[in-house]
Amino acid sequence: MAFCFLAWSENERLLSQHAKQMADLSAQRDRLRNRVGLLDPRHADPDLTGELLRSNLNVAHPDEMVMLLHNDD
Repeated sequence: MAFCFLAWSENERLLSQHAKQMADLSAQRDRLRNRVGLLDPRHADPDLTGELLRSNLNVAHPDEMVMLLHNDD
C-alpha cells in the first residue's frame, strides 16, 4: 500500500511540473506569435524592425548611443 501512495505522490509531482512547463511554453509561444505578427511584411512594426536592424546589422544613426540590455528570457 505504501508503494501505491509513493507512486501517486510522484505522479502528482510530475503532473505539477509538466503543468508549469506547459504554462511556460504557452507564454513563450504567445510572445513569439506576437513578434511574428509585428514582422508581417504588409505592415511591419517600425519600432521592432528598427530594433532588429540595429541589433543584427550593427547600424545606428551618428547621433545615437547604443546600449545593450540583456534579456533573461
